[in-house]
Amino acid sequence: MEQLNCIIKGLKHKHFTERQRYKLEGCLEVKLSIREISKRLNKHRATIYREIKRGTVVRISSELDDYSAYRANTAQRDYDNKVTGRRRSLKIEKDKALEEYIRKKILKDRLSPDAVIGRIKQRNLQFKSLICTKTLYNYVDKGVFSGISNTNLWEKRKRKAKKHRQMQRICLKNKGCRSIEERPGEINNRREYGHWEGDCLKGRRKQKAGLFTLTERRTREEIIFKIKALTQESILEAMNKLEHRYKQSFRDKFKSITFDNGREFLDWGAIEQSSLNSQKRTLVYFAHPYSAWERGSNENQNRMIRRFIPKGTDVSKISEKELKTIEEWINNYPRKILGYKTSNELVFEATKNSLGVFN
Repeated sequence: MEQLNCIIKGLKHKHFTERQRYKLEGCLEVKLSIREISKRLNKHRATIYREIKRGTVVRISSELDDYSAYRANTAQRDYDNKVTGRRRSLKIEKDKALEEYIRKKILKDRLSPDAVIGRIKQRNLQFKSLICTKTLYNYVDKGVFSGISNTNLWEKRKRKAKKHRQMQRICLKNKGCRSIEERPGEINNRREYGHWEGDCLKGRRKQKAGLFTLTERRTREEIIFKIKALTQESILEAMNKLEHRYKQSFRDKFKSITFDNGREFLDWGAIEQSSLNSQKRTLVYFAHPYSAWERGSNENQNRMIRRFIPKGTDVSKISEKELKTIEEWINNYPRKILGYKTSNELVFEATKNSLGVFN
């Protein structure tokens, strides 16, 4: 048999189309053999027999006699009904270990679906099967996981990318500051550890207490301080506490800090000055006015903090232990931008390298 005439190989899982069914009906009406029909339609003979069985109906002739005949519309209707009612098996149903792992990470550890899947791949965790991020989001949408819905996800909405332009405006209340335009390349390219972004979060309206947050640009390491008021004195006090905590390693850990132009940061000369000696302990840069994207890492992690401390919360009632728990959660959160590593893991890598430079 020539290769072109072989109708057995390469024909698996090839369903009849509607057009082929009507061709089959025409071939049967002119009483072609199954062998000839098989060649014309390029189908296996067994497939032809099954298709004939599917679409065979009993008709009544003009002499009121019963006879059997193949009808393409009947076969197509039967096919459509069976395909519509077919239920696809889910990968997650075959792997209970993976299901329990995902459930724990979303409900207990408060990870996003993307962070869960990314962490599995980054750590090369072994399961019977693996699903992608999109599939996991689909499962959540359809309620495949009992007890997990979109309300359990931290953020589930599409965001349009904002178009930003460089601001050339100078802050009139802080004319003598060191502008972000003067920041060198090793800070901007995020290769070196020790360059931070800072901001303050307000508590309840008409109450003085707030939070002072610092975010390291390369590793996204987070430090949170509760301050009595959003004042220059409170910021200086927090910075002095940090210097006493890290002592001689402070200058290596806090090489620079970029703030916005809030009045609590205007005494930047005192922030740069060491409380232990007369030497300079860090460099302070200021972003352009109304340019929060220039401190994007800090702004993003302030949103993460707001997940635990919504706007309007009385910050004075939040304990240091609660703040430490939030800080540790952020620093142990696997991120896509970090290759699904955590901030703590990258900080450990940086401390092993005396220069704190990443490739």
